[in-house]
Amino acid sequence: MLPSLQSNHQSPRFGCSMNQLFFIAITFVSLLPSAQSGSIPVVKGNWQADFLQHSRRVVPAKRGPPAEWEGRIPLVVTNKCDATIWPGVATQAGTGPGTGGFELEPGKNKTLWVGSDWQGRVWGRTNCTVNGNSCACKTGDCFSKLDCVFSGAPPATLAEFNLAGGVSGMQTFYDISLVDGYNIPMGINSIPAKNTTYIPPNLTNCACIATSGWLYAKAPTGTFYANSSFPVPLEANETNKSVSSWCPWPNLAFPPTKPGDGVYSYPDDNVRRPPFSPCKSACAATNSDKDCCVGRFHNPNICKPSLYSKTVKAVCPDAYSFAFDDQKSTFIVPKGGGWEVVMCPAGRSTNILRQLGKELFELASGGRLSELSMKRLRNVTYIEEGRGAANGVRPLSTAATALVVSIVAAMLMP
Repeated sequence: MLPSLQSNHQSPRFGCSMNQLFFIAITFVSLLPSAQSGSIPVVKGNWQADFLQHSRRVVPAKRGPPAEWEGRIPLVVTNKCDATIWPGVATQAGTGPGTGGFELEPGKNKTLWVGSDWQGRVWGRTNCTVNGNSCACKTGDCFSKLDCVFSGAPPATLAEFNLAGGVSGMQTFYDISLVDGYNIPMGINSIPAKNTTYIPPNLTNCACIATSGWLYAKAPTGTFYANSSFPVPLEANETNKSVSSWCPWPNLAFPPTKPGDGVYSYPDDNVRRPPFSPCKSACAATNSDKDCCVGRFHNPNICKPSLYSKTVKAVCPDAYSFAFDDQKSTFIVPKGGGWEVVMCPAGRSTNILRQLGKELFELASGGRLSELSMKRLRNVTYIEEGRGAANGVRPLSTAATALVVSIVAAMLMP
């Protein structure tokens, strides 16, 4: 997730007068977010890793739906795939939607309702055989139950939410996660609420498309997840041909059979893969502590991205690739509004966190955007600019910058 500002406590190299200290204190207090201002603090942590610790098919879903009409949040699930999907829903905390899964035909959507404190995930199950309450699926299966009680089996593309994140519970954290592997394309769209500050859709509406046949032509920006006023930054290099073979061969859930004439070695990426090629994550493929970031590897300084993770970030820049991928994969916005999870959106994978990280940091830090940021988010040239290595450095918020300047000025006062 976006990091909080930290200070290094060191012995001062020169002293300050009481007037200087008082000036610093007043400056600091004036810049703190007040309870009345609606400012939302940025918190530090690894919410994805913590989520995984509690969600590995061991925590039963909490039922619902929420009884409070005014406080409930819409969760819309839309199927844009060319076949029936059986969405699964798992709840880690808060009030769930009252169902753990259902059947959804192509072109259809279903509106669920969750509590404003809901934390959980949504995924798509494929190629299911249904018999009453039994639903055995090729991917995303949850113990052959139509109404899931536990999270689905990998590989499965996940949409994950914490609607009451942050220290004060006033932020929403969400992401598209491939930590459990990939089975179908997925998108997440924000549904604005009347009582929330407007957030441009090119900061919120993300997508991961890593299936051949679903990619549009190469383009650095697009409006199919937003509108003409706010173009969304996109991954601009992949093609339908390249995404047909992005998954490392050892991670394929259903590798193609070896040709009968024995011409090709096996494994061999020259063997043509089918369009539907679910990919296991490194964790699911090896089940090792190292790839799963558990045990002594449950530490961001120790657990590092695998080949699978690096490939994922190239194909789906905004998606989680392993447990400690927070800074490049977590969306943080002010609490409020609803969410749509789209199965098989057509278009391109988004590249929002890299290209518009500064604006997202501003939004997460203060709860709103400046006029300058709103102007930039309408500017195609600005959105398409190469961010380079400098993008990895999280910028200070305006308040933090002012604080640093004030402190330095106070130090230098005679």
